[in-house]
Amino acid sequence: MTDTESALSAIPAEADWQRAPSLVDGAMRLELTAADCDLRYWLRAVPQGTLRGQELGHADDVRPLAVTSEPGPLNDALTQELAFRSIAEEKATRAISYLVALAPDIDSMEFYATQLLDEARHSMVFRSHLTSLGVTEPELWPTVERLAGADREAVLVPLEELGLRVLRDEGDFIGGVVVLTILVEGVLAPAAELSERKWRIFDPAAADIERGAAIDEIRHLTVGSSIAREHLLAHPEDKTRILELIARGRELWGSLPATDMIFRRESLFQEGLRKHAELAGDYEIWPGRRLVDTDVEERMTTALGWADAMQRRRLEYMGLEEAL
Repeated sequence: MTDTESALSAIPAEADWQRAPSLVDGAMRLELTAADCDLRYWLRAVPQGTLRGQELGHADDVRPLAVTSEPGPLNDALTQELAFRSIAEEKATRAISYLVALAPDIDSMEFYATQLLDEARHSMVFRSHLTSLGVTEPELWPTVERLAGADREAVLVPLEELGLRVLRDEGDFIGGVVVLTILVEGVLAPAAELSERKWRIFDPAAADIERGAAIDEIRHLTVGSSIAREHLLAHPEDKTRILELIARGRELWGSLPATDMIFRRESLFQEGLRKHAELAGDYEIWPGRRLVDTDVEERMTTALGWADAMQRRRLEYMGLEEAL
């Protein structure tokens, strides 16, 4: 075995591009702790595994199809999504800095330091891919604002305010872990799974970007759940407070126009799918279901089902099944 082969064999399966499960399967089935995913783990698994040869989230020769990079509904749907995701990941990066500062032990501090870098990279690759879709470098920031500024204010800012109130104002580490794991990433992650699947034909580079981010998110969701579980086992007196926080967070989610935003983007995608159905051919978005046979409602309902199943599994694992 060569040195390269030996190094690759040391990459954990859940961080390996070929062997890692899907985001939904990984978040449902894997159990990882902060001690498992410390800084040494990250240095071995991510730069040498997940990102090997594709620092921008995809190989250099993987490019979007012309129908996605040219003006039209597919371009509109994808650029709006990328702009929104880049802002969401930037806000997550800034919020996680408080988790690094508040972490009660070295394992969780190192883990959240690596997650901070993961989220900053996600923001960068989502934003950078806009240039592959026709946005010029000088227009990149104004374009992100034009495409996603209103959605940022309507959806992301209220979530950010909740997180900052818990982390910055109250200094509540475990509350911040729960907000991030259950109320933010746990809800947004299934939409990312859908994006990877639906863009695979029209923009394989965007699908690969989603794949790399999803591999990271498996780690974020499972370790965050483990940190919360361990804390609540050691401090059962905090359970009522955490359940109340989840209830407030879910009430907030219910008041946000996130579903309307996703519906708008899915409607644009549907328009493009009808227009370019021959390119999708018999590609299956999930086993037994061709992409061209799906509609907006089916894709959204499926993603919401994934979100519900993931939340249920994570809450039960953390001992917070009452929140269901």
